[in-house]
Amino acid sequence: MSDAMIECEGLTKHFGTFTAVDHVSFSVGKGSIFGFLGPNGSGKSTVIRMLCGILEPSEGTARIGGHDIIKEGEQIKEMIGYMSQKFSLYDELTTNENLLFAGKLYGLKGRALNERRDELIALTHLEPYLNRRAQLLSGGWRQRLAMACSLMHKPTVLFLDEPTAGIDPVARRELWDLLFEFAGEGMTLFVTTHYMDEVERCMEVGFIESGRLLAKASPRALKSSFRARLLEIDVEPLMPALVRLRDLPELLGVSLRSGSLRLYAQEPEKLMARWRENWPFPDLRLLGERWVEPDMEDVFTAYSQGYDGVLKKSAS
Repeated sequence: MSDAMIECEGLTKHFGTFTAVDHVSFSVGKGSIFGFLGPNGSGKSTVIRMLCGILEPSEGTARIGGHDIIKEGEQIKEMIGYMSQKFSLYDELTTNENLLFAGKLYGLKGRALNERRDELIALTHLEPYLNRRAQLLSGGWRQRLAMACSLMHKPTVLFLDEPTAGIDPVARRELWDLLFEFAGEGMTLFVTTHYMDEVERCMEVGFIESGRLLAKASPRALKSSFRARLLEIDVEPLMPALVRLRDLPELLGVSLRSGSLRLYAQEPEKLMARWRENWPFPDLRLLGERWVEPDMEDVFTAYSQGYDGVLKKSAS
């Protein structure tokens, strides 16, 4: 990995007696795309807000580009951009007015302001919507505008908190194409998302649950952290089978995938061997079975549901 742009050591945040982030440590290399995963309420946004200087840590330290987030907050503000999961610009202003306002907030004026605005308009293809009020833009174009505003001061680190939530697949792909361009130019990207196809596009992924960082590795390494094989079966009728199988004590969980059932079990080979000899559900028809490779949805399910029996837990 290249030189670290983001470094956390024991980062912790308490809200009264509640610990939202619990001694989280990791680093993110310069020019990389880091995906930060976890269920709702796991602490993702709290970590981002501490790194951006919005919240002060209760314990631990963190540095952005070598600058301490507590002692050197002003230097960090000049280095980072932040795009929230909800559109946070001014609905009554036009696209052009939002861009100019964002630039002025960062101290740009005159020729420098206009030149930077024009650069970002060209980059994000916002030209047709310059005079349209922000509230009248579609979700995808609103996100492009929010991204453009977060880039007005040329940040070297960009935090994106679920940037593609609620926009269509084409707009998501186009937004990610822009992120690839930024990373190619050396920008460090810190992204939270619930879309597993987007996780596959990240160079490294961290998984947080209940405020604790459970794993940090590449998507490939996280998928290889499964120690148990994944069994997928075809069975009819499908939905009654899903309900019945979830009650089996030897199964950690069952998920529906493209008309088949994917099973999470500590010893799936022994389970399948028993079923071949004696299928225990006379009212259900077992039509076939196969072994499948885990994907990032399986990773998310296993870590978020605490399926320790299928994980090596060696990817952190």
